[in-house]
Amino acid sequence: MKVRQPGGREGVMGRLGLLTAVFALAVGIVVAFGASPGAAPPQPRAHVYLLRGLLNIFSLGMDTLAKELKGHDVYATVHSYSDWQTLADQAAADYKAGKEAPIVLIGHSLGADAIMEMAAYLGRKSVPVALAVPFDCTKSFAASDNVAHVLNLTHGGTLTYMRGGPGFHGTLANVDVSSDPDIDHINIDKSPRLHARVVAEILAVVGNHKAAPAKKGNGADASTARPPTLREQGGSRQNANNPAPPPHTPAGTPPLHTEK
Repeated sequence: MKVRQPGGREGVMGRLGLLTAVFALAVGIVVAFGASPGAAPPQPRAHVYLLRGLLNIFSLGMDTLAKELKGHDVYATVHSYSDWQTLADQAAADYKAGKEAPIVLIGHSLGADAIMEMAAYLGRKSVPVALAVPFDCTKSFAASDNVAHVLNLTHGGTLTYMRGGPGFHGTLANVDVSSDPDIDHINIDKSPRLHARVVAEILAVVGNHKAAPAKKGNGADASTARPPTLREQGGSRQNANNPAPPPHTPAGTPPLHTEK
């Protein structure tokens, strides 16, 4: 009768099989739980949603602005105004999963109307909006309480001024450019001067969020400092202590100032 030696071929193959099984188990654990138990979770990404207006062809300034933002490493996507609710549902899901924040909404014409609706819809889902920038809405809206900052760029005068809605504690600027002969409803979204201002606002919001994100109540960022702004003629500013927009300011008046 032949006796098998423990160091023979069968023993070696058995040990190799055991090592392979242990290695596969270790790989599975690393994939499931991450390479290190103490590793920090991935940081959420800022997302700027830009919504075009009528027929999805008259607001190509949104595309230009998105390219400018991408040049600053800010994630920006362009959509039709009619998609706002689908976008809001996805944004809410990504925010609650820790994938997306801060959220910035920009739109032109009907796209501007849509972002104000989208902001209010996100508020009902307890999702904060760091900044909303409507380029010439077709009507006035009340800013919802989940919005930290509103920069309303308008050519329509006081009829399209924004106001703070119930519970609104953010900052709101109505910037009236109707006295500028080079800007109208069709091209306001393409103004390089306004683009520069919007980019500065967004970079400030994104930078402040990375430095010290602090949330309150419905999730609105309560600690975000007011982004730096360029001077504009006319318009108005408001905050929680001044909820109603003042009358239209005639052209030639001193530039806007930032609230204290």
